[in-house]
Amino acid sequence: MQIFLDTADVADIKKYVKWGIIDGVTTNPSLMAKEGKDPKEVIMEITKLVDGPISCEVVAEDAETMFEQAKIVSAWHDNIYAKIPLTAEGIRATKMCTEAGIKTNVTLCFSVNQALLAAKAGATLVSPFVGRVDDVGEEGLDLIADIVDAYNYYGFETKVLAASLRHPQHVRGCMQAGADIITIPPKILDKMVKHPLTDNGLAAFNKDWENCEACQNLYK
Repeated sequence: MQIFLDTADVADIKKYVKWGIIDGVTTNPSLMAKEGKDPKEVIMEITKLVDGPISCEVVAEDAETMFEQAKIVSAWHDNIYAKIPLTAEGIRATKMCTEAGIKTNVTLCFSVNQALLAAKAGATLVSPFVGRVDDVGEEGLDLIADIVDAYNYYGFETKVLAASLRHPQHVRGCMQAGADIITIPPKILDKMVKHPLTDNGLAAFNKDWENCEACQNLYK
């Protein structure tokens, strides 16, 4: 499974890239607006930090303009994916991008039917939103599993990028469902690495080591 950071905060990306486990980055208009910086400058800075897919979302509503925007952002760097909403116009734009060799991340997916249309249009990635599906009383993780099963059955090459993950249990569920990629905010990555038993065990090891006179010269 690949791990993407869902953020446009360059400082956070710099911090977590040092872990050596970040495979890509997803952004959206809300995350970009939160940073209050020139979006192109932000994206280009991210390309210098992460050698992997970086999603930059188009903001038009008609297919032709979406496609024109996708051509612009994808020309900035080979790793940039045009992020396109899963609407009827978005599907048209995705097909246009596929035919033009532009990599796409089709976003705001909430059903298997939508995921089917994205795959048929040649989407490189599709982003089902787990947390938002949970919010309306359905099971977001079931959606991930159903899309994975359908794609595997029919041999679609579109990868499933699980988005809108709210906590580490979502991450675990996506792993069990077979998602190709998860995209998560930094706060979830922090929670994933922490466990009280790890902290307790480390404290016990360090205490025993400090009380061992014969151990003190090992690393000198």
